[in-house]
Amino acid sequence: MAEFNHVHSVTEMPEGDDAKPSFHHGIFLEPQEKKTSMKALVVKQAKKTCTCTPTKVKDYVFSFFPVLQWLPKYKLREYLLGDIMSGVIVGVLLVPQSIAYSLLAGQEPIYGLYTSFFAGIIYFIFGTSRHISVGIFGVLCLMVGQVVDREIQRAGYDLEPAAPGVLMDAAAYLNATILPVNRTLHKLLCDKSCYAITVGATMTFIAGIYQVAMGFFQVGFVSVYLSDSLLSGFVTGASFTILTSQAKYLLGLDIPRSSGIGSLISTWINIFRNIHKTNICDLITSFLCFVVLIPTKELNEYFKSRLKAPVPVELVVIVAATLASHFGKLKQTYGSSIAGHIPTGFLPPHPPDWKLIPNVALDAIPIAIIGFAITVSLSEMFAKKHGYSVKANQEMYAIGFCNIIPSFFYCFTTSAALAKTLVKESTGCRTQMSGMVTSLVILLVLLVIAPLFYSLQKCVLAVITIVNLRGALRKFRDLPKMWHLSRVDTVIWLVTMAASAFISTEIGLLVGVCFSMLCVIFRTQIPEAPLLGWVAESETYESLSAYKNLQTKPGIVVFRFEAPLYYINKECFKSTLYKQTGVNPAWVKAAKKKAAKRMLKEKEVDSGGNQTNVSVDFVSEPLGFHTIVIDCCAVQFLDTAGIRTLKEVCKDYGEIDVQVLLAQCNPSVRSSLIRGEFFKEGEDHLLFHSVHQAVDFALGAQGHRRTNDCK
Repeated sequence: MAEFNHVHSVTEMPEGDDAKPSFHHGIFLEPQEKKTSMKALVVKQAKKTCTCTPTKVKDYVFSFFPVLQWLPKYKLREYLLGDIMSGVIVGVLLVPQSIAYSLLAGQEPIYGLYTSFFAGIIYFIFGTSRHISVGIFGVLCLMVGQVVDREIQRAGYDLEPAAPGVLMDAAAYLNATILPVNRTLHKLLCDKSCYAITVGATMTFIAGIYQVAMGFFQVGFVSVYLSDSLLSGFVTGASFTILTSQAKYLLGLDIPRSSGIGSLISTWINIFRNIHKTNICDLITSFLCFVVLIPTKELNEYFKSRLKAPVPVELVVIVAATLASHFGKLKQTYGSSIAGHIPTGFLPPHPPDWKLIPNVALDAIPIAIIGFAITVSLSEMFAKKHGYSVKANQEMYAIGFCNIIPSFFYCFTTSAALAKTLVKESTGCRTQMSGMVTSLVILLVLLVIAPLFYSLQKCVLAVITIVNLRGALRKFRDLPKMWHLSRVDTVIWLVTMAASAFISTEIGLLVGVCFSMLCVIFRTQIPEAPLLGWVAESETYESLSAYKNLQTKPGIVVFRFEAPLYYINKECFKSTLYKQTGVNPAWVKAAKKKAAKRMLKEKEVDSGGNQTNVSVDFVSEPLGFHTIVIDCCAVQFLDTAGIRTLKEVCKDYGEIDVQVLLAQCNPSVRSSLIRGEFFKEGEDHLLFHSVHQAVDFALGAQGHRRTNDCK
């Protein structure tokens, strides 16, 4: 049966003896009938999903492999030069960063190059964004490194000295082809670095499975709980942990890597305890690298509009430092820590260690969520900027496969990275072909150049990692502006940043999500609820506390509640309404009862039979208003507690002769009121489509009542 919303209103009383109230019909709305049942919708969707036609198969294949759509339409003359230029530049920048971030993830340098190589190729096939650069991301490397260190310590490898890098090829090959029958044999076949990449690859595989599953079940909505302020605070907090983890390399200290809760503080305590063991050669090298990198990076940023491409200062520093270390024999003379042997070529593919999955499955959840949230947000941002569209679900598939497939080739977790994406965009990137060019540059390094970095000092890689944190650490400069725009977002940023830095990255992310959700709940629990005044010569009502020169209608109070009305804030709604109107119906009724009892008692005491004139100020004084209009325009929904609260308010005020009217309820709220039997026969609960209409009705009804009283 169709439901009808029929709204009545009353015009003002005309003057004269024959004056009669003039009622006219207002807006008449008939709700749309729901023609399709839920069962029919489910059946229809199932048929649509299960049917298989050649056209549908073709559309699915082209949707799943976007490269089949855009590559045949590739405009060679228009796109190729920009893609080659941006791909080469990003590749040159990515080589030193891949080597540097490998240390952050607790891996050998070669594995960082593998990761960047495979990520570019796979995103070329599955990705829909033309501009984002997918590869190594510092925060994810940190999270991977923390898990790797924990698992290495559990396995007992921290008690052994690290095996020379030269044994890595043989150990990895044996581990890939021979199944160890017990723990002792496993240690013999797989050294510390081999076990580290096994842990990293296994966790990367699980994170990729999570991301593909999220794309399949279309649960990308999880990313809405990661607001911009939360993600920014998380990245900044993690940057402090990254900086702390690299500090020991700057000083040339050989101290164990701290993990778990409070690792930042414990790491600095260890650093200061061992600071007397500082390697002066590493310290001087770090200082010189900072002196070169920071000013050049700043100049790159300052003149980015004039430069066709940024100066690859990191690559220059790595080449110069490697030559200085090699010819100066810094390892032999001063004991500097160096990268060691970096092999060429590729290792045979090897599946993840299935036995490790229970150990790392939980750790992979935040890594998967952070990875896809950053990738999707960056892809949508640059797509909007350049006027094309991306598919969020396909992006989740793409980043998932960028983790699943490379995990079989000794790689660790990847995602989009803002800094490299900005470089890619500014250097002329037009399509995903740029990522393939970047992979070819890294392939050249893997096949030919990699062994030349043998003498590269680890402190140089640490400096490169720290210098690339400048963007995240600069967020502190934006705090005053953020505070001015939104204090709640600023507090979320500070809480997430502090928790990520001083507790742990995973717990910091969880704290940030929980705190931001609590902020949303608190904002609906204690919302703004002003009284409204009339804007002269209009039908608009605005907040009396926000604007001047607003008028109020005699005997009418207009109240707006700016939040959903549900079980959490129902008491706040009532208490705020009582406070704003200055009248609590329960107190008025109690005062009346008390006055009546006192009057009856005094009558009984008066033996002369004369009626005593009792003065009760609270009861004798009028309330000052006869109608409350509740503006429901900001009430998105009602639950059963909210409906019950409105019923109680109308009933309580009705008992002290105050009428309550509702205005500007949306269809959802109106439907909830009807289902909750808010409107009953014999009760004067009226619903209006505007505050102005409700006020006019109240004025007309009050005038009509006074006329009847006079007669």
